[in-house]
Amino acid sequence: MDIEQLAVPGAWRFTPPVFPDDRGAFAAPFQAREFRAVVGHTFPLAQANTSVSRRGVLRGVHYADVPPGQAKYVQCVAGSLLDVVVDIRLGSDTFGRWDAVRLDPGTMSAVYVSEGLGHAFLALEEDTVASYLCSTPYNPSAEHGVNALDPALGLPWDRFVAAADLIVSAKDREAPSLADARAAGALPTMAACRTRLDALAE
Repeated sequence: MDIEQLAVPGAWRFTPPVFPDDRGAFAAPFQAREFRAVVGHTFPLAQANTSVSRRGVLRGVHYADVPPGQAKYVQCVAGSLLDVVVDIRLGSDTFGRWDAVRLDPGTMSAVYVSEGLGHAFLALEEDTVASYLCSTPYNPSAEHGVNALDPALGLPWDRFVAAADLIVSAKDREAPSLADARAAGALPTMAACRTRLDALAE
């Protein structure tokens, strides 16, 4: 397993060895032992989600209240997508920083997004299928968003899909800017994230 820490602390890319043969290929994108060795705790699986998206669909930036937060382990099993992690943790040295990884079935890579980070992705092909493991169940009252089109974030959507071709839900389009979410006291704090991670490591 090749493991790379992204520019946002708390996010990693996991790329497994892929074993092709005349039938196709096999890989194990999630391996609990390797995950724990890098992240420092086991992944507390509570839910598995799958989404199917048209080309140009932009989902996010989403995050959950901490505690408990919601960590995600994201793969693309059909098509391709640009996966983006944003540091929205107040008190973090990298607050406002983001990193992006292209995911597709060829590499079978996955991105881990720890509690308190913002997550978004852009579907780069028709019928792109994202599959992701979640550390907590769906809880609409605890889930929030930051506008992925906030110019202050400068997320790289237009390098891949023209702005006019982006497909964004009304809820995501109406999400606050990072500055407005901060002013409203809606963002997770680094202290709360550290407390949550310490509890998981026990």
